[in-house]
Amino acid sequence: MKEIVILGAGGFAREASLLIEEINENLTSLDKWKLLGFIDEDQTKWGLNLRGYPVLGGWEALVKISDQVQVIGAVGNPEAKRHMIEMAEAQSREFATLIHPEISLSDDVNIGKGSLINKGCIFTTNISVGSHVSVNPGCGIGHDTFVDNYTTLMWHVNISGMVIVGKGCLLGTGSTILQGKKVGDWSIVGAGAVVTRDLPPGCTAVGVPAKVVKK
Repeated sequence: MKEIVILGAGGFAREASLLIEEINENLTSLDKWKLLGFIDEDQTKWGLNLRGYPVLGGWEALVKISDQVQVIGAVGNPEAKRHMIEMAEAQSREFATLIHPEISLSDDVNIGKGSLINKGCIFTTNISVGSHVSVNPGCGIGHDTFVDNYTTLMWHVNISGMVIVGKGCLLGTGSTILQGKKVGDWSIVGAGAVVTRDLPPGCTAVGVPAKVVKK
């Protein structure tokens, strides 16, 4: 069995543990993942049991775990996720890529290391998803789209064709990015927003159509 720990111990991390279980249902015993538990810097969570798996501790606990054990970042906030990934990279950790077994990917769809793709998502053709990207259930990504590293798509995000989503973006639940638009690095798109024009880096945009309310 392949051993894995989850970076994070919040709600998204618990959902990642469920994803691992669902992946295991379709694997032979030798190929299954063995989830050892969670790593989180919040000391109040240390020793807790989440869905049957322990919170092992913080970074010192991860240091004590064999370097053969893979990790997956499961934090929704892109900046917090990047911080955890960089800490794990400093330990030369290998990152798992978790894709729900129901997801169908064509040969020209590429998913980067450490990314997490949940059930009910649709990917069409010629799509590139970077490293450590989190895609929640029910998202759709259209043709010729690029999603950069550390970005998080919340539930039911719809991305049309020929879209560029920059590094570290947070796309809120039910948001939509229209054809050919670009979302700048580290931007936030609010829940239910519809992006009809390019968004600059580091902004927050909300509404229909989406308007920048913070730069």
